[in-house]
Amino acid sequence: MALYILDTCINCDMCDPECPNQAISMGEEIYEIDPNLCTECVGHYDKPTCVSVCPIDCIDPDPKHAEDQDTLLAKFMILTGKA
Repeated sequence: MALYILDTCINCDMCDPECPNQAISMGEEIYEIDPNLCTECVGHYDKPTCVSVCPIDCIDPDPKHAEDQDTLLAKFMILTGKA
């Protein structure tokens, strides 16, 4: 499942540089996560780094983009050219 940033985001800039897939960018008002690039850090880390560094816990699983571990790993392989 891809992640998304809640509207309680304070734009602290902590999550953006932590994303190994460059899935996080500034939206119109708050940071946003591109679900096509988000692998929840599968293939990179044990846990999503954006969630780990967020000081207000405003990053949640995106119910609109449900993906299991195998799907996230396949997305990682495609994004990194290992597929």
